Amino acid sequence: MQSTRTFKDKIFLILKGLGMGAANKVPGVSGGVVAFVAGFYEEFIYSLQKVNGKAFKLLINGRFKSFFQYINGRFLSLLFLGMVVSYFSVSKILDYLITHYELYVWSVFFGMIIGSIYYISKDFKDWNYKTYISLVIGIVLGLGISFLDPATENDNLLFVFFCGIISVSGMTLPGFSGSFILILLGNYVLLLVDSVNALYDTFAELITGDFSFINNLERLRMLKVLAVFTIGSVVGLVTFSHILNYILKHYKSITISTIIGFIIGSLGVVWPWKKTIFKTNMDGEFILDTTGHKIIENYTRYIPELHNNTYMAIGYIILGIIIVLALEVYGKKTRKTNG
Repeated sequence: MQSTRTFKDKIFLILKGLGMGAANKVPGVSGGVVAFVAGFYEEFIYSLQKVNGKAFKLLINGRFKSFFQYINGRFLSLLFLGMVVSYFSVSKILDYLITHYELYVWSVFFGMIIGSIYYISKDFKDWNYKTYISLVIGIVLGLGISFLDPATENDNLLFVFFCGIISVSGMTLPGFSGSFILILLGNYVLLLVDSVNALYDTFAELITGDFSFINNLERLRMLKVLAVFTIGSVVGLVTFSHILNYILKHYKSITISTIIGFIIGSLGVVWPWKKTIFKTNMDGEFILDTTGHKIIENYTRYIPELHNNTYMAIGYIILGIIIVLALEVYGKKTRKTNG
């Protein structure tokens, strides 16, 4: 599985990681959808569930090469490299685009999710009363999550650990947006903005030989929060992959129909025509995060009037659909080459 990959395949794996990383950062979009559509979802889940007792035995006994091969390490490391690079590059570009071209960015994502629904459902033939019920449950859950009110920020380390477990589900469950769940849990800014900035600042200081952060209690608190969140994410990733691998093996049709429902339900989160509601204090002034940006509280959605901006947005929705169909063509080629 590892040795047959060409240099081009490896580059594309990193690019897929970039796509997953960018998707995971955007509230409402799921990295799992990228994995599903680009044709590497099952290999991703299979590789993750190899991080088990046997893998840890190999690691403890110093058999690093065997450990790396056992967990399909080349595949995972290239994918995660793409995700890490994405976090500090593509996601920054996305932040800029969402700030300046919000309607069009959401339109592209909306189109991509419509394309994903088409892609996943077109080859799904096993429709019966069980899969229809699963589909409806998935839609109701997806829509229900879309319209929930967010909780307030909570830096309790046990809750942060739980946030890590839940937020990473977006990578393993297509249609389930980890970053949107973090908004609902009230910890999106704490975990994906403030703590990441604390880490970034710490690295910047360490490079210049400045260790003053050791005396900065707020910085140390943020780094502790990020460490616990990361551990929670790793635990969540491995746990979810084992559960998903089991249910994909034993209840594949029900799982896929639920995923289709989830993705349909998630259209409510990425509906392009919405006004962002920002958090305010008692005096009605905007509350800012550590980067000076306003903090998202929720969205109010509306039906647009037909004018140039709306037609442009519809054009971008079509572009989103085309992107997914192009990914599908590439995914088919990859499966043929590796098959």
